[in-house]
Amino acid sequence: MICAIDAPALTRMRMRMRMWMRRARRAMTTRVEMPTTTTTRAFGASRCARRASRRSTRARAASAREGEAWRAKFGARAKDDAVTSDGKARASVGGVDDGRVVEGSSIARPSARALRPNAVGELAAATIGTAAAPAATRPLTNRDIDYGRQLLASGAGLALAYGVSRVKKVLDTPSRTYVPGANTVGAEYDAWTEEEILEYYWGEHIHLGYYRDEDLAKGAGTLLGHRVKDFIEAKEDFVDEMFAWSNVTANGGTPKKILDVGCGIGGATRRLASKCVGPDSEVTGITLSPKQASRATALADQQGIKNAKFQVMDALAMTFEDNTFDMVWACESGEHMPDKKKYVEEMVRVLKPGGTLVIATWCQRHAPPALTKEEKSKLQFLYDEWAHPYFISIKDYCALAEGTGAMHKVEGDDWTKQTIVSWRHSIWAGVYDPLPVFTRPKIWYKTLRDIICLERMRRAFGEGLMQYGMIRGVKKD
Repeated sequence: MICAIDAPALTRMRMRMRMWMRRARRAMTTRVEMPTTTTTRAFGASRCARRASRRSTRARAASAREGEAWRAKFGARAKDDAVTSDGKARASVGGVDDGRVVEGSSIARPSARALRPNAVGELAAATIGTAAAPAATRPLTNRDIDYGRQLLASGAGLALAYGVSRVKKVLDTPSRTYVPGANTVGAEYDAWTEEEILEYYWGEHIHLGYYRDEDLAKGAGTLLGHRVKDFIEAKEDFVDEMFAWSNVTANGGTPKKILDVGCGIGGATRRLASKCVGPDSEVTGITLSPKQASRATALADQQGIKNAKFQVMDALAMTFEDNTFDMVWACESGEHMPDKKKYVEEMVRVLKPGGTLVIATWCQRHAPPALTKEEKSKLQFLYDEWAHPYFISIKDYCALAEGTGAMHKVEGDDWTKQTIVSWRHSIWAGVYDPLPVFTRPKIWYKTLRDIICLERMRRAFGEGLMQYGMIRGVKKD
């Protein structure tokens, strides 16, 4: 059927098209959801209403622009319809000829029936395409930040940092400072003897071990090589090496009477008596700790070592007569002496002419150059954590021995290389066998402090701030 499209019909068609477009645009705009976070609600419904109003305005403007584009598109297509050879125009919509001819006009006007399906189809395609396209990511603003959670996280972080700083401050503050006249050293060793933890891990010898070059090459004393050499075996080797280094046999033969100054629980005393000199010699050990002397005596009885005896005595005021002992042995006792000069003088006094003095002790590096502020701070912690009055250098010990006027052949040596791995070796021994500590919660804190001090000692020796001093000499005839 062929019919003409008059102007009113075309106007109505355009109005319907605009209505469909507005409906489609409203459908698309209503898919955008308003944020419903806690922050948005806090700003109030009025702000949400203003945002919705702005979106509606933008939607209307976009709808108007799209309507203009549709009018331009379909107007151009109507004008481009082909004119037949007999002067009659055919109406086409979207480039498709529907066979209708318009009488008395050179322009073909599409009917509403022909135009509507194509318009709706293209509009639907545009709507589907728009809906399928991913929504643009909206940038975050202050409204999207949960300030409550941020405040909570910041507070937790500050609390953690404060707690860590407090723990560090406590652990960096020495807890066992030497107190002159209070027998601080004896009290500390009494406590260690009662706890039995030190004896469990260090054995009978409360001193460092000796590691030969071949032991160090195999990784002895490290975390993975701690079984290359047994920790307690290394201590026994130290006694043997110290006895050999003293040259006591070369100086006057096997000593008949030996004094062990600062004997602890008697590990070195019993080893000297049983292995180094034999049953024909007598070895006496002295200590400030009554509990150490008692434990040393009990161990000697258990092991059947009859030529080892122990007494409680102050090394700075010994009750022995002058010229009593053929050999005076001092292994890691000088660190605790508040008067190093008196300490050396007393040992020389009780030593027989021709007798041998041998000392093993922790020393600080010799000055000059002068100690820096940082070095002094590190040394102060080592003084105060394990009841040490102060340290001196190897050269200072040699000078004190020579200063008595009674000694000659005085020599010093540094055994840091042979002993330094002992510090961490004692820690690894506890790492691989922690049960004795874990089952006794009362000593956890003290054990933790001791581990920290062991590591600080290791670093001080590794940096050259500390040295393992060996001093020997012979008393003049």
